[in-house]
Amino acid sequence: MSSDFKPPPKSLSILASVGGVVTAAIVIAILNVWSKQLSQTSIKKPEISAFQTASRQLLQPKKPQRPVSGAKKAEIIASLDAKSVVFPGKPIPKKQLTVAIIPYLAPGVGKLTPEETTTARLAWSYFQRNWNDKTGLVNSVDGFTSVSMWDQTAAIAALVSARELNIVPAAEFEAKMSKMLKTLASMPLYKGELPNKVYNAKTLVPVNYGQLEKREEIGWSAIDLGRMAIWLKIVGAKYPQMRSLTAAVWKHWQVKRLTKNGQMYGTAVIKGKEQYNQEGRLGYENYAAYGLKLWGLDVKQALDYQSHAAFVNLYGQGIPYDRRDYKNSGANNYVLSEPYILDGIETGFQALPKTYADRILAAQVARYQATKQLTAVTEDNLDRPPYFVYSSLFVNGKPWATITDTRQQRNDLRFLSAKAAIGWHVLYNTAYTRQLFDFVQANLKSKDGWYNGFYESLRQPNKTLTANNNGVILESLLYKQVGQPLTVWARVRSQKSTKRVMITPQVTAKILRQ
Repeated sequence: MSSDFKPPPKSLSILASVGGVVTAAIVIAILNVWSKQLSQTSIKKPEISAFQTASRQLLQPKKPQRPVSGAKKAEIIASLDAKSVVFPGKPIPKKQLTVAIIPYLAPGVGKLTPEETTTARLAWSYFQRNWNDKTGLVNSVDGFTSVSMWDQTAAIAALVSARELNIVPAAEFEAKMSKMLKTLASMPLYKGELPNKVYNAKTLVPVNYGQLEKREEIGWSAIDLGRMAIWLKIVGAKYPQMRSLTAAVWKHWQVKRLTKNGQMYGTAVIKGKEQYNQEGRLGYENYAAYGLKLWGLDVKQALDYQSHAAFVNLYGQGIPYDRRDYKNSGANNYVLSEPYILDGIETGFQALPKTYADRILAAQVARYQATKQLTAVTEDNLDRPPYFVYSSLFVNGKPWATITDTRQQRNDLRFLSAKAAIGWHVLYNTAYTRQLFDFVQANLKSKDGWYNGFYESLRQPNKTLTANNNGVILESLLYKQVGQPLTVWARVRSQKSTKRVMITPQVTAKILRQ
């Protein structure tokens, strides 16, 4: 404050005080009015920049999303599967079909990793548990003494693989293989002609599926015996000391009944009457026919993979299927992984073009990319009714259908197959097949072997243990170890290019007594 300041007169001070009060009242009233207006306009809808909005969204806690239920996920995948099919599919150029590509692994690639060696040993444990010492036959399903010729072939493949992977010693291999082959060369046959479809593995009594004691001859399967024909050749070629035994098995069969006019034929007994039917559709038909060809049988028509082939797009991949479906032929035309895997591992895609297998795998990869569901489908036993299904890429006009042999739809029981996962991996070794292999390792291990698969919808293992699943796993790992298709590795030659082994009944009897 300056030293020359003088206060106003008293009368003016009073007037100023009164005026100040009035002025203040007026100002307060005006401010109140403005405040109400502002609260109704600018403060109600403030301007917020895009940056401020984004910042606030980052700072605010997000509401957790509800996980999609298994049933809902299955519904979504079913919808995508239904939409994935397009007719006609993209065909394969003929030039690619006529080129035979035998898959050899690069030198050094074939050696099994410690994890793969452990996988093989665990698979072999199934056969240790289910071997019947008296007959040398192996239970098809864990603990149930019933066996088909298809599954017994899986046991032959498993025993060879266990020997070559140093899981069983040479002496044990020779004892077991000799016992098995002697049984196959002397067992009772359907009408004295060919092996019955099913036997009691302990007593050798011919039985029906699911039965053990009641003797029942129900016919033979040319496809089952075609697979066994391949492995009889592998054993005879790789182990010369076994050649006379494998020849005795073949001599025991009336093999002329297996073919007619270049086609494969099997029998079934319906209401007590035998039916003699052409057997096989694209896939298994060609694979099994190759085995019969190795023994000199005429299967020219059955080996033809083009005459009945058509294509359908699944998730953009043109896969081959057989035009002969249930509607026009009375037989189901399943498209499955297993025949292509077995053909690649055993023959080097000599029965079916590798390009077919490429497409079959590519469609399953494309399904995974669209649905995030790991896919490796084929047929196998289940741990619940109906106990066996064909988990197909395509069958009877339906995509990604899982059905029984009587065409009952069971897509709810579709599963990722352990044998298909490992088989695809050793053949292709891609990032996707590595995922399949790792999934099997994480989810399908048991102390008694490898479970058959993992249910898509149920999200749990298919806990059935079978000879075929564990056998295919073992032969897949043998293929990786030796780096060659197994018929090439064993130096198998067809009957026409080798000296025919003549086995008389007297010679057969002598072999079996040894």
